[in-house]
Amino acid sequence: MSRPIDSSDQSDLRVVHDRAGLQEALRAPSSRPRAVVMTMGALHEGHAALVRHARELVGPAGQVVVTIFVNPTQFGPTEDLERYPRTLDSDVDLCRASGADVVFAPATDVVYPDGDLVVTIDPGPLATQYEGVARPTHFRGVLSVVAKFLGFTTPDYAVFGEKDYQQLTLIRTMVRDLNIDVEVVGAPTVRDGDHLALSSRNKYLTAQAREVALRIPAAISAGQAAAVHGAAAVVAATEQTLTAPGAGVEITVEYVAVTDVLMGPAPIRGEGRLIVTAIVDGTRLLDNAAISLGMDSTATITDDLTGRA
Repeated sequence: MSRPIDSSDQSDLRVVHDRAGLQEALRAPSSRPRAVVMTMGALHEGHAALVRHARELVGPAGQVVVTIFVNPTQFGPTEDLERYPRTLDSDVDLCRASGADVVFAPATDVVYPDGDLVVTIDPGPLATQYEGVARPTHFRGVLSVVAKFLGFTTPDYAVFGEKDYQQLTLIRTMVRDLNIDVEVVGAPTVRDGDHLALSSRNKYLTAQAREVALRIPAAISAGQAAAVHGAAAVVAATEQTLTAPGAGVEITVEYVAVTDVLMGPAPIRGEGRLIVTAIVDGTRLLDNAAISLGMDSTATITDDLTGRA
């Protein structure tokens, strides 16, 4: 496990581990805009892109805060809480290089000083679908900790990646419904050179498993190409690519779905979202992309699946 880092270790970045240190680090003129990027650590270029996006939002005089916290309340009893990678030293280096001003990396008892929460955020009916089927308590934990960190950091902007599209949608809904004074900003998914969406869990993949995982972006491209024929054609094309014989490594498709941009029912014609989750050799991978149902989607394929780290 990485050692705690004291802010005295850094000349250009404050690293704090408790709320008092955070409040000290956040002291600034009231006119100074602030953005927060919430992470669970094990940071990669996808997270760096979020930090850079946050910097663009607040400008050179603004303040960018990155939170690093492996939140236990969003893991189920059989999930990979203990296995989840913890790499604080390298995470801090990435934050510094990407333009962050403050890293808040609290221990669990700082975030949950009284143990389990008595009051939590009810994420609503969307949380029972898609990811919520396999992870029924996940989004309650996510929204509750996001609400806490919004309270800790009081940002003008909160930047989240579109890769976790259901999470982004639910956070936007929570902020709207609870009148939380923050603008939630979605940043595009960052992909490696082979088009696999960047994820901290990619570290679990063997070379052979990664080759199989490349079926996911390929399947999304196939689904986008079929979008002119409607949602059912998108699902069929996506599933056909994912389940083609000869994988060599076990791949289990959890779901393929087409929704509107708010994750409601797919429109007959118009903008929507294709979401995919598959388990490759025991590693659960999420991906999604914009689609244009009933319209030529060639431009969408090019724009969405050629992002590079």
